[in-house]
Amino acid sequence: MYIGRFVVVAPGIGAYRVSSRSFPNRQILDRDETLTVGPTPDAPETDNPYVSYNCVRTATPPGGGDSMAIVGNGSHVDPIAEKVDMGYPARDALALSLLALDFEKDDYNTPRIAGVVTEADATIAIVRHDALIVETVTEPTLVATYEHDSPQAYDFEATDATEAASEVYEAAFEHAVCAAGVTVDPDGVEMAIEN
Repeated sequence: MYIGRFVVVAPGIGAYRVSSRSFPNRQILDRDETLTVGPTPDAPETDNPYVSYNCVRTATPPGGGDSMAIVGNGSHVDPIAEKVDMGYPARDALALSLLALDFEKDDYNTPRIAGVVTEADATIAIVRHDALIVETVTEPTLVATYEHDSPQAYDFEATDATEAASEVYEAAFEHAVCAAGVTVDPDGVEMAIEN
């Protein structure tokens, strides 16, 4: 089954996978603790604005609050992180950013998906052409751009960032391209990449 790009979050852990039929020549690079999806060196040139973006960012609320990880499938990851850095609660940062940017204006009206992970909490969100959904979750939860486009429970066994990236990359959904995993604990945010 092809479900497109997807996010999995739970308290303390999260992951994001790029799945693509149209643009498989992509990778995730670590750029100073921001994970960025972009074309591989051998990828054909494209002017598609949805091919390159930050997929994982960290944020810290003002006053030295606990670190958070933001995961998502597009340019909305940056304003979500910026709002969290300004002190917005995760729910509000997700809702405001997704509502402002809306679904992707491509041939498929691709939804934007995202999650915010803290050590103790997780919030997952999607904006589709017909809905904006934001939910706080206590168990591993998945949302995808296609088929599974509402948050749903997900059997997720990973306990660290490397396992999280590998587990979503190996998940039984079609057209895996690359993946990222994150964990959040008292020591901060750990990130991993599976290309």
